[in-house]
Formats: sequence, C-alpha cells, structure tokens
Amino acid sequence: MEVEEAQVTTEPPKIHRLDESVVNRIAAGEVIQRPVSAVKELVENSLDALSSSINVVVKDGGLKLIQVSDDGHGIRYEDLPILCERHTTSKLSSFEDLQSIKSMGFRGEALASMTYVAHVTVTTITKGQLHGYRVSYKDGVMENEPKACAAVKGTQIMIENLFYNMSARKKNLQNSADDYSKIVDLLSRLAIHHTNVSFSCRKHGAGRADVSSVATLSRIDAIRSVYGVSVARSLMKVEASDMDPSSSVFQMDGFISNSEYVAKKITMVLFINDRLVDCTALKRALEIVYAATLPKASKPFIYMSIVLPPEHVDVNVHPTKREVSLLNQEVIIEKIQSVVESRLRSSNETQIFQEQTVEPSSSSPMIFRKDLNRNPLPSGQSGSKSQKVPVNKMVRTDSLDPAGRLHVYLQAEPHGHLVKNTSLTAVRSFVRQRRNPKETADLTSIQELVAEIDSNCHSGMLDIVRHCTYIGMADDVFALLQHDTHLYLANVVSLSKELMYQQVLRRFAHFNAIQLSNPAPLKELIVLALKEGDTDPKPTKNDELNEKIAEMNTELLKEKADLIDEYFSIHIDKDGNLSRLPVVLDQYTPDMDRLPEFALCLANDVDWEDEKNCLQVISAALGNFYAMHPPMLANPSGDGLQFYRKRKSFRNNEESLPCSTAGDDMITDDEIEHELVAEAETAWAQREWSIQHVLFPSMRLFFKPPNSMATNGTFVRVASLEKLYRIFERC
Repeated sequence: MEVEEAQVTTEPPKIHRLDESVVNRIAAGEVIQRPVSAVKELVENSLDALSSSINVVVKDGGLKLIQVSDDGHGIRYEDLPILCERHTTSKLSSFEDLQSIKSMGFRGEALASMTYVAHVTVTTITKGQLHGYRVSYKDGVMENEPKACAAVKGTQIMIENLFYNMSARKKNLQNSADDYSKIVDLLSRLAIHHTNVSFSCRKHGAGRADVSSVATLSRIDAIRSVYGVSVARSLMKVEASDMDPSSSVFQMDGFISNSEYVAKKITMVLFINDRLVDCTALKRALEIVYAATLPKASKPFIYMSIVLPPEHVDVNVHPTKREVSLLNQEVIIEKIQSVVESRLRSSNETQIFQEQTVEPSSSSPMIFRKDLNRNPLPSGQSGSKSQKVPVNKMVRTDSLDPAGRLHVYLQAEPHGHLVKNTSLTAVRSFVRQRRNPKETADLTSIQELVAEIDSNCHSGMLDIVRHCTYIGMADDVFALLQHDTHLYLANVVSLSKELMYQQVLRRFAHFNAIQLSNPAPLKELIVLALKEGDTDPKPTKNDELNEKIAEMNTELLKEKADLIDEYFSIHIDKDGNLSRLPVVLDQYTPDMDRLPEFALCLANDVDWEDEKNCLQVISAALGNFYAMHPPMLANPSGDGLQFYRKRKSFRNNEESLPCSTAGDDMITDDEIEHELVAEAETAWAQREWSIQHVLFPSMRLFFKPPNSMATNGTFVRVASLEKLYRIFERC
C-alpha cells in the first residue's frame, strides 16, 4: 500500500519594517566595534575642533569609562538638542562637499552610535560664555535639558558602560588590558603625526600617563618622545612626490627604519590627508622591499604621511573610516616602493657609525651621522679614510653595551639565595616608556619650585647625565661613570636624593601608592628616631620626654593627614598609623629602615603655616627617605664581614684571653651569622641593581642637575683619555 506524504505548504516570510531603535543599534555595532573605535571617533572630533591639547582617561579597557577632554572651540548651546541624533554634522551640508572633505568626521554617526550602546555625557563651553553646559544622551536624544555648570575651555565627553545592552559583544571584550593597549597604540600614532597637539592617555586613577606628548615642531622629536630614543635613532627620512596629472599627483614624506632596527612585527603608521588609515597593499609592498634588501630588519618601523588632492580620495568606503580608496593607487604604491628601496640600498652600502666631533663642547650632545654619503668627499679621498677620529678621542663604550661595565671583569661568587631572574630589557623599556606627567596641581608654590629647578640647571652636568655610561660601583657611595673620554666618580646618595626631590615636585598630587602590609604606628616610629644613637638599654628620664614628643607630633600629623594624603599620597589613619606611601620612582621601593627618620622629619621640621616652605620641606624629606643610601647592615664583603661574627659568651676569664695572635684576622665559617649575612648581601645587591637599572636610566630621562653639583664633589673627574695618552707617550 502506498503512503502519500503530506505536503506542508508554507507561506513566504512577510517583510516588515524594523523598529528604528533596532536599526540604530545595528548601525552602532558597525561603527563602534570596540572601545578603541569610540576613542578614535572622539579624538578625531577633538582634532576637527582645532584643539591644541587632548586628554584621554580609560577605565577597564574602555568598557567602564572613556573620557576625552579637549580645549577646542566647543559646541554651541543651540546645537546640543540634535548633537547625538544620527546624520547631524557640521562638517558638510551637501553630497558634493564629500568630494573635497578635509575634516576627520563627516557622517554624523559616531556620537549617535555611542548613545545607543552606552551612557553619554557631554560638558562643553564656547568662547565668550560665562559658564558651560552639561547634558546626558540616550538613544540619540537628550535625557534632560542642558544644565549650567563650571567648565574649562573646550569639550569633555564621557562614555560610560559601553555595550551595556549588547551582552555578547561585552563578553567578548573582557580582556581590558588588550583593549587598553590598542587605545595607547592609537594615541601614540596620532601624537607623532599631529605634532602641534599635546596628547595624553592614562588609566583611570593612575598618576602617570602611558602616552604623554607635547607640541613640537620636529617630527623626529615626537617619535622619540612617544616610541623612545632607540627607535628614533634608527630612522631615516624618506620623501617621494609626483605632480604629473596623467599618472598620479601626490606628495609623501616620512621616516623608515634602517638595518639597526630589529623588531618582531612591523609598525606601519600611515596618514593620508591627515587621516589615520590602513593600506594593506602599501604595507605588503614595503615588507617585500625590506625582506629583499635588509633581511635581518625585515620587520621595520615606518611612518608615512601622504598628501593628495581631496577629490582623489574616497573616504566613505568603510564604516569606521579605517580605509580609503585612492585614485591611481597602484602607481602611487609603485613609486613609493621604488623610493624606499633606493633609500635602503644606499644606507646598506655604508656602515652606520656613531661619531663624535673632535672638540665636543660641554653642553652639546653627541652628533649622530646617519649617512656618510651626504657629505661628498674631495677628489682623491676614499670613504674609508674620511673623518677619522684620533685614537685618544675614541670612546669604546656606550650606555647600551654592557661590555664596558665593571662587573663584567669581576669574577664574583654569588650565594645561591641571590639568584635574580629580572629581565634587564623589560625593565629598561618600562622606565623609558614612563614619561614625566605634564599635569600638576595648580599651586603657585609648586610651579615656583619646579621653575627654580629648571632655571638652576647646569648645562654641562646635564650633558654628562644624559649621555653617561654606568661602569660600576667604586665603593659604597660613589659610582664610576664614563662620559665621552672622561671617567667620573658620582655620589649616588646625593644624585638620588636630588632626583627624588625633583620627581616628588613633578608628580605632586598625582602619585601611585605603596600599600604597607602592616600599618606602622607613627608614635612608635618617632620614638625610635628619637632614641637613635642611644646605646643604653636601661630606662632613662629622656624616655618619658620622648614619649610626650612623639605623642604631640603624632597628633599634629593626624590633623594634617588630609593635606599630605591628597598632595603626597601619604596616608595616616585616625589611629595615627602610617599605611600608605607614594611611588616616587617606578620600579623602586625605599629602604623601610629609614622610615622612623622620615616620620620624625615630617613631624618636626615642617612649617605648616608657610605653603611654599611646607611643600618644599615635605618634598625634601621624601627625597632623603627615598634616596639610595647604603643599607643599615654593613657590607659583608671585605672588612665588613667582621660585623657578622658571632658574639660568644665566655665562662671564665681564661677563655676570653686569646691563645695565639697568629689567626686573629682569619674568620672561620662557624663564626659567622649566616642568616644576617644573607640578608645583608640581598640588601646590597638590590641597591646596586636599583642604581644601575632604575636610578641612572631615570636620571637620563628626568634629572636636571643643579649648579651646586659642579663644585660640591657630587661629580669628580678622575681620568681623561687624552691625558693618559700623554703619560704613555712620555713612557
């Protein structure tokens, strides 16, 4: 029997019009793909507003908070109602305007998109207004009427709880560290192109900015500030242009890395008509050139700025404006590729040297000549004999080469407990990336103190600090440094004390914090400091006096707790316990054995009635506390080992008399306090490591030596290569 299958008939699905909110949310997901997309749109709006300063604050990778503040022309009060509606813009009014668009934004979609996937608050003020306005937006419309408020010049836009209503998108973006690094990379790229604008980017609550650039006239200075000295040192200028309307019309200038630059991946920073874009075809073409010409440096650093007539660029080909379409793109890429290849080949034919002038001045930095072919030689002279440096002027070490350091020649026998797995490269990179914050509290006293440091800077000493090479520690206090052909002894304690003082003033009110695992009672610390040097363990009349002094000073500091916490991040709780200290220098923690001395100085030496004197004394006290003093425990190497002999209790006088004097200077292994020696060795090794890898790299970045250091013995020249050669010649 045949069974007939039932045929199910279905009607075609009905087409219906999507709700407007759904359409807008779908569009928002295309424009704002992740937090860095929102930052890019907001920063480009700030650039369109002719801002000279743009500051970005980010929390949880941008998911919790993105705050972009600028000092641009602001937003008119009349425009606030339609500010966040879709397709509202001040950049163009007709489609024809798009053919010659010069602004970053033009669609009027970015702010609207953000209001559909986040909570948006705008604070703005225009020139001539007595006050600004703050207003919140949701789903493209104002949530309430604009409220009058205090505001600084320009506009501040806060994006909170990004993707709060898109759970799948938010769940995929939980790795906040990855998103924050993308934001830092974006701001770094913008900072090296827009050299007339100051940029900063930091995490919410952090005192230091991860991107901090200032307006400059030099592109290479901007690259040096953002990407570091080693990158800037490896770059060559490159230019290309074509003004033939039949083939292509463009002008390109930029910087490309030479054979000295080695990296794991390519860094390509490309701007077309001042717009940060990607061009896969150009990137691939340049990678091919590097792989063929400089195989070891096949992952280059490239910055290029291409300028074309606006009508030759189609900017409306990507939702996020990340890509553009160029007229005669293949011809432009081919000509740029040819110029880059020629530049690389010419640089590869000539060895790259770091050269010094014959008579260097005390204030002029080292001269770098990247391409010796730029200076043509007289006829009859070969390149190998040009500009030869006299042997008594040659410098054989530099700050990046450890071969000239003292510890290379010492065969030390470290104990097992001193094994250290710290990566030198990682620490140096971290120190170089951390720039001085440009934000300081608006206190005239602090500005005056910082100005005094700048005006009192010794130019000759500054050159030594900037370009010296650390050799090693000569003793407990002095380090050996080489600068040019001279050898110096430098007082580490004096240098670190002054550096810490300067850093306290420059980080004023913007400190990160060190949390003490066990809060320290101020009263006990002050008592310890007052008793310092008193070897009599028995109670004396002075003990009661010390207790009273400590109690009074503790009450004073409790009264001033809010001030020192706000300005210096020194936290004292209501019970008089010290629980938090500031981070004055990254990667460095002070010697806590000197905490009693610091507490006494804070309580006893500060004039709380005079603002400038008060802030200066507290800063100086912090500088002294954080200075790299020799550890309290004696240095166990050499004669210091005597300190760690066990104290034996003798049962009779006969045992206390030495039987022989022949072995008085010999210390056996059984006579040493090994645990104490281990602690001392760790402390001294840690100090020397901090001096080499934290103090001197930080000094090269931040330190401004005062004039007094030229005469007070902080720097002492102990040898000069030219004078040594004269002595050898006499011999």
